[in-house]
Amino acid sequence: MTKKTWLPWLILSPSLLFLLLFTYFPLVRSVYDSLFDTRMAGDAAPYVGMGNFLRLFDDAVFWQSLVNNLIYILLTVVPGVALALLLAVALWENHRVNRWLRTAFFFPMIIPMVSAAALWLFIFMPGMGMLDYYLAKLFGPMNNNWLGRSNSALYALALIGVWKFAGYYMLFFLAGLQSIPVSAREAAMMEGATPTQIFFNVTLPLLRPTLSFVVTTALIYSITQIDHVAVMTRGGPDNATSVLLYYIQNLAWDTNDLGKASAATFLTLAGLFAFSFINLKLLERGAHHER
Repeated sequence: MTKKTWLPWLILSPSLLFLLLFTYFPLVRSVYDSLFDTRMAGDAAPYVGMGNFLRLFDDAVFWQSLVNNLIYILLTVVPGVALALLLAVALWENHRVNRWLRTAFFFPMIIPMVSAAALWLFIFMPGMGMLDYYLAKLFGPMNNNWLGRSNSALYALALIGVWKFAGYYMLFFLAGLQSIPVSAREAAMMEGATPTQIFFNVTLPLLRPTLSFVVTTALIYSITQIDHVAVMTRGGPDNATSVLLYYIQNLAWDTNDLGKASAATFLTLAGLFAFSFINLKLLERGAHHER
């Protein structure tokens, strides 16, 4: 075996090792654990086959968590990506003011989600919070329990998700905009295209590879980032903000039902893989262009 053959594998070996240990092994282990009823006792857990999956499908809280998560995805991915693209286009020019604004919009990303949740708890505080304070100036005294009502709690959590990650997605769009050939936009301008036509017919199609990556990343974050759920609502009220990962966490930690939690984990990962695969295939169709 020549050096040209084994050197790339040697360089990649640390990444492959971590990928195996922290991605593929947990997936295989979740499939294995889902076949046993761990509510009994440790190594003596009986084999139940698909029993954990059947119990999972009979659980109304699971289905509610699934619906909540789908709603949360729509409330965070679509507005978050759209806002990030808008910010990237607005701050495309590389001058001092725009550099400061980029930093300001990116700042929420460096705040840990637990700290961000604590901050927003004060904003959503009924009557005394910043949100009710400014709404009271417009509409009179307010005492809205935004996190305590089932019809508003999930929207409040989604707002935090958009606020935290939109600036992060903006950076990817800025990089994508910088990679677009200037000649493509100049040719459209010479043909008399308006700025709106240039954006939708030239810029946006050439951004499809970046858009594909950002949407996939946003989808993953919308499923895996649950710290604010644990800090602010604990899945309440009445499971209105219980999402899949928080539901799985409760199964594993609070009820010690590892088999059922593993079944839910496997289905969540399988769904996430399917969503990501379909998204990449749809958005990358016709995405490549000559540089």
